[in-house]
Amino acid sequence: MSNDLNPPEIFDRRRRHALRARAAGRSGDDFLWHHIAQDITERLSAVTRTFEHALIIGPIGRWHAEILPPNVPCTLASLRNVAAEGDAPVALEEDRLPFTPGNFDLVISAGTLDSVNDLPGALIQIRRLLRPDGLFLGHMFGAGTLSALKAMLLEADADRVAPHIHPQIDLRSAADLIVRAGFTLPVADQDISSVRYGNWRSIVSDIRDAGIGNVLAGPRSYLGKDMPARLDQAFAARADAQGKVTEGFAHIYLSGWAPSENQPRPAKRGSGQVSLADILSKDQAG
Repeated sequence: MSNDLNPPEIFDRRRRHALRARAAGRSGDDFLWHHIAQDITERLSAVTRTFEHALIIGPIGRWHAEILPPNVPCTLASLRNVAAEGDAPVALEEDRLPFTPGNFDLVISAGTLDSVNDLPGALIQIRRLLRPDGLFLGHMFGAGTLSALKAMLLEADADRVAPHIHPQIDLRSAADLIVRAGFTLPVADQDISSVRYGNWRSIVSDIRDAGIGNVLAGPRSYLGKDMPARLDQAFAARADAQGKVTEGFAHIYLSGWAPSENQPRPAKRGSGQVSLADILSKDQAG
């Protein structure tokens, strides 16, 4: 039973784990994860400092050798069931991280933050895991992801509307969250990767390969035998001259630093030694 201290959860934790487990057993294309790993690698390469202990959260850990500089000790949190003492299952979640605060100077969490029940709490936990002046790099799928498939599903549902894909937050909301979590020097940006598909089944297959399907809590409704045919019609109505439909994946990237005394800070208000009015008046006089 929910209350103010334990509100109802939006996402089903068991379904999150089940999707990742199924994706790990598939042999499809990991192009989405490759895209994320490459982008994070580029961002990290621009950081001119040495890291002593990194934590990588989620399936992106498969690419840790590509992402991290050489010889950086790394802890991988797979977010899948792992064996603990006595073979008891431990389900790792971004908002339930079992690590000692201040144990890492780099935390990377990518590809799964959009389906975390307590995203503000997860970001605060990540910030606490960092040592002073430690770096967080994050990624989530943002609003606008799978917009073509969502439109086709909505059309195919007709009068029986049901959620098939969980909603994602937009860039501005993500930026607000990382600020509220207490990170310094926060940055949030976004890019869109577009993929052309010849049928809607290929879109669904790629979603399953990535393990990023619908994990909303609650019962699942029966789609009906004619749902595939209705989706075929919806796809055909949107296809271009080559029979393709363009689908988009919105990638939101977050970065921020754990507070530290040696970080740059803005000057105190009123501490300036030069008057802006004097400078402007000189420019006008010239």
